[in-house]
Amino acid sequence: MLGYLVLAGFMVLFMAGFPIVYSILIPCIGYVLIEDLPLTLLAQRVTYALDSFPLVAVPLFIFVGNLMNLSGITNRIFNFADTLFSRIHGGLAQVNILGSLIFSGISGAALADIAGLGRVEIKAMRERGFDAPFAAAVTASSSLLGPIFPPSIPLIVYGSATSVSVVQLLLGGILPAVVCTIFLMIAAGLVSVRAGYPRAPRWPTAREAWNATWPAIPALMAPVLIILGMLLGVFTPTEAAAVAVLYVLFVGFVVHREMTVQHVLESALLTARNTAAILVIVAAAAMLGWILSVEQIPQEFSTFVTGLSNDPLTLLVLANVIFFLAGMFLDSTTATLLIVPIVAPPLVAAGVDPVQLGLVVVFNLMIGLLTPPMGLALFLMTDIAEISMRQLLRALVPFYIPLIVTQVVITVWPDVVLVIPRMIR
Repeated sequence: MLGYLVLAGFMVLFMAGFPIVYSILIPCIGYVLIEDLPLTLLAQRVTYALDSFPLVAVPLFIFVGNLMNLSGITNRIFNFADTLFSRIHGGLAQVNILGSLIFSGISGAALADIAGLGRVEIKAMRERGFDAPFAAAVTASSSLLGPIFPPSIPLIVYGSATSVSVVQLLLGGILPAVVCTIFLMIAAGLVSVRAGYPRAPRWPTAREAWNATWPAIPALMAPVLIILGMLLGVFTPTEAAAVAVLYVLFVGFVVHREMTVQHVLESALLTARNTAAILVIVAAAAMLGWILSVEQIPQEFSTFVTGLSNDPLTLLVLANVIFFLAGMFLDSTTATLLIVPIVAPPLVAAGVDPVQLGLVVVFNLMIGLLTPPMGLALFLMTDIAEISMRQLLRALVPFYIPLIVTQVVITVWPDVVLVIPRMIR
């Protein structure tokens, strides 16, 4: 009974507006006091949660994204995509989506994509005749490519929480990200044709294409380096993150010669703040997870779920519903750490591949970033684009369709997720 009271306490505090960390820790402290457990147990469980080698990749990839934003590498990615692909129907909208896919191969976070490329993309789209709500909708929806294309911070957190191979999870996100990119480009093209949005008057000449590609090659090679390194077993995701930091520093200082020590210091400060916001939730959620485990809440949920069905597809549909609703209210890190340890075991026991489940869960939670009432991407996007929430949500309607179709694809056809991870098994 105490386990359910702790969960209820968390929900009451969260709905009352308490910060998420306090909402988790206050019921946990109450449990420790009621059970007369030593307070040192809190420190032990919290410290143990952070003693994780895969989690070291989180601050490193955040650091990479911040370095790119502050040193001008982001602009080169955008200029490359703009020159080569703005002739496609939708023009800069298609460039926006492709730029997000490229940038996601380095930063691994949706909000980093919005804060980095988003400002550049929206400004450029507005200058070329696109409506601000449409530009914001394209930017927000394409930012979800980051959390499923390697490197992906949410997938790293998921792997750390479930002991599923992070390499398998990251490689499993490659094809879903490509599929989602194609669907988003189709949607952007259809909306653009209907609205009469502009596109480039001609394809670039060979010289123009080369002049745009050459400066972007170092940035384009970063995701290739990360993916090939993991695929060939040269380094782990954490080691890949360290390699990515060194690579971006080399590009910024030696190749482009635009990065300064001040850029590095500013990036380090931003990284410390962003990392603290993530890892403090990881630490607090570990304590709550331990309490629920002691109170056998996951076991009771497993019994309940297996009583409903043993069909893997049916259980995956149920997981989609659970995590879609969770993503509407909780950020992805909190939802992953609190709900996945309860939901995942019965699904895996029923035959759902843990790597496929990881992609289903994470992409569902990312859609939650674009879903009221707590979608963080919505609030960040309205601030950057200087539009109302109503305008953004109305413009997002056509882009929810490709996101949902992608979710259906990775739910119904596991090979879309598993074909690349199987190469290294």
